[in-house]
Amino acid sequence: MIPELIWVMAAAEEASGGPDVGKLLGSFVQYGMVGVFALLMVLGIVVPKWAMTALTAEKDNWRTAFEQERAAHQVTREQLAKAEEPGDVATEQGKAMTRLLQELRQSHVSGSL
Repeated sequence: MIPELIWVMAAAEEASGGPDVGKLLGSFVQYGMVGVFALLMVLGIVVPKWAMTALTAEKDNWRTAFEQERAAHQVTREQLAKAEEPGDVATEQGKAMTRLLQELRQSHVSGSL
């Protein structure tokens, strides 16, 4: 991709005759390390310290919020489990009472015959 781009840019620069790729590369090289550094910043490979610090702080804030939310949900789950226990006991008592009443009715019906 890059060699073709350089070739096209060189061809556009000098429409007559063959493109001078060396002249085009020379114009890029004259900027040296500053040009390489600017290119790396544009591509996002190199980031300023303030940006990295802000991203790190934001990541830490999200992690803290996630941990707090997870802990809050754990407490909620524990409270729901405790709240279900009396309901389970009441359900079992209701089932036992239903069986007892059915047996009582069957014994009453069979006793009156």
